Amino acid sequence: MKTLIWLVTLLLSLFVAVSAHSNNQEALKVGKVIDAFHKAAAVGDGETYFNLLTHDAIFLGTDANERWSKEVFKQYALPAFSDGEGWLYTVKERHVSLMAKETVAVFDELLFNDKYGLCRGTGALEKTPQGWKIKQYNLTFTVPNGVASTVIKQIKQHELQQSTSKEP
Repeated sequence: MKTLIWLVTLLLSLFVAVSAHSNNQEALKVGKVIDAFHKAAAVGDGETYFNLLTHDAIFLGTDANERWSKEVFKQYALPAFSDGEGWLYTVKERHVSLMAKETVAVFDELLFNDKYGLCRGTGALEKTPQGWKIKQYNLTFTVPNGVASTVIKQIKQHELQQSTSKEP
């Protein structure tokens, strides 16, 4: 009986180890896709950048009005990439979680940009026959809690000014 318990325990341990290894390998592949996405943006490589997105991808920018389909985002980004430069966000930290039998990945990352400072990127990828593709990417500014109320007041003032300037 002890031998049977030991054997079952060993088999379960091996299953968990193989599953964790597989999970880790897929998470590494996801990280490489996100890294390639950032690299393509930094060097203005629009072809690579947009090929890393699914056909129905959504890009959420830092402004509340920036919810772009892949095609609309291309219209914005390709002119910015035309001189061989884009935007550089350096990854400081990233977390990847896999789900749905390793066919979907979600991630969050802390990024640094010279103009905007510390930012956060989040998103989702799906595993396609061509490999992992970004389905959604969301770029946000991080706001330290100590200045959040001041920033929120400025946003509210800006929104109020925008709404009153649109009135006839």
